[in-house]
Amino acid sequence: MYDLVIRGATVVDGLGHDPRRADVAVKDGRIAAMGEIGSDATEIVDAGGLTLMPGIIDIHTHYDAQVTWDPTLSPSPSLGVTTVVTGNCGFGIVPSPPHLRDLIMRNLAVVEGMDIAALRAGIDWQFQSFAEYLAAVRRQGPYANLAVLVGHSAVRTAVMGEEASVRKEPTVAELAEMQRLVAEAMAQGAIGLGASYSPNHSGWGGIPMPSTISDLSEFDALVGAMGGPGRGVVEIASGTIPVDTIADIAGRHGRRIFMTTGLSFYNEQFPERGIGMFEACAAAQARGDEVYLQFTCQPLSFDFTLAAAYPFYSHPAFDPIKAYDREQLKAVFRDPSFRQRFRDNLRNPRPGTIFQGNWDRVIVAVPVTPDHADLANRTIGEIARASGRDPLDLFLDLGLDEDLETGFIGRFLNAVDDGVEPLVKHKAGVIALSDAGAHLVYLCDAGFGLYFLGHWVRDRGAFDLVEGARRLTSHQAGLYGIPDRGRIAVGACADLLLFDPAIVGISAARRVNDLPGGGPRTIRDPIGVHSVFVNGTRVFDGSNYAKLDTGPGQVLDRFLPARSPQLATAAK
Repeated sequence: MYDLVIRGATVVDGLGHDPRRADVAVKDGRIAAMGEIGSDATEIVDAGGLTLMPGIIDIHTHYDAQVTWDPTLSPSPSLGVTTVVTGNCGFGIVPSPPHLRDLIMRNLAVVEGMDIAALRAGIDWQFQSFAEYLAAVRRQGPYANLAVLVGHSAVRTAVMGEEASVRKEPTVAELAEMQRLVAEAMAQGAIGLGASYSPNHSGWGGIPMPSTISDLSEFDALVGAMGGPGRGVVEIASGTIPVDTIADIAGRHGRRIFMTTGLSFYNEQFPERGIGMFEACAAAQARGDEVYLQFTCQPLSFDFTLAAAYPFYSHPAFDPIKAYDREQLKAVFRDPSFRQRFRDNLRNPRPGTIFQGNWDRVIVAVPVTPDHADLANRTIGEIARASGRDPLDLFLDLGLDEDLETGFIGRFLNAVDDGVEPLVKHKAGVIALSDAGAHLVYLCDAGFGLYFLGHWVRDRGAFDLVEGARRLTSHQAGLYGIPDRGRIAVGACADLLLFDPAIVGISAARRVNDLPGGGPRTIRDPIGVHSVFVNGTRVFDGSNYAKLDTGPGQVLDRFLPARSPQLATAAK
């Protein structure tokens, strides 16, 4: 007797095969049979007129903290995601020596736009080591499968404490301890290593996140500590580091490295730069050095206020004021000489800066005072033209009028579909960068997969459904060495998304106050989703999460080795 039969779906298997109408039977969390199947099942789902594909795999999330208080990992499972990878950019919460926990939370609150009160109220510190963290998540019973990267900034903080963000060079003993912690995490089940050298990644008070100030040789040493060739993957927010430099590290260690950088996104002011990054990765791959670009299929959004204006931190005008308190910032923002320095920066932006002066990409998301309610969802450029004012002055004056609390969203990159399409289709790229679990106050990109299916597959026709499903499922699973997922095939894990391709998509963002302590966050709802199954258990029914004693998600700790064709040949 089967546990579940999904009857009459159009099956898109995630592997690139033609769609076919079939019943799919599940037993003990795995797909047991496909074809014409009888009624001998505990649960039968009528899927006539709907499409069944593997659950979406989201390789770039920040659920490290949230999973300790929210086993549903909301909103990702409702948005079709059945497997997540956390610890990206190296900003995890383990190792976590007790005396450093508040420092970890303070930095995470800024760099990933999280509510510090929610972190302090919500994280259940039942762990200190990497193994203890995985055990705590297993006890929590997540609704989605979860794999965890060990983080460069996390281990640097654990070893160097407060000095991790101010002292570039570790001692020989400190570096050895960081290497030991990485090797230990890999042995205990980490999927790989996360790191950042992004100039835009700052923590509490504007201090740089720890890994960003380290010499690249430190990153190289930690990659080497992961184990033999092909063991584990690496994700790095690479900032302005050239592709060839990362490729050299990938080749030397036999590692597959995934870069995230704003330089790869489509920018109207530098339209050829993004495709150049992709072509450089393709050339490296042809040499046997496995470097890929994680790439978002959505306009890249940044939420911020002038109290923590991190999208501007890479401009020199902001260098001396990153750690200023609110009153100090107000004085600076009123100062005409600061405004002139900022203008000069925007006229000659240095490489790697996120915002390069297009005020039509800065949106007033949440005005604070009733007098400014009519500015909501309008751009600074639009408001400035309508009022005949300079946009930089208008922007700073609005923030000052509202005590630096105005919520802004910057859509600085990937905002033009015709420019983005060649990048989203490029074979050197991987669809990712939802940042789910982070930047909760003003935005939510966790629905990237449903957006991809609705926008790029159905509406623009950049992909057919077969290739679109593959790019969200088996493509990620294969590159990250995640076995038996991202596919619909007999014996595979029954992670499944049942949906209507004619209407699939995501809703407008909405705000809820459900963080620990009642803090706000922004979420999106699915459109056209009928059901989401994780290891054969329905976790979402199209409207609500299932009420389960424990979630069916697994903490993944065994992965297939990732090797380039050249390394595989050499190994023989």
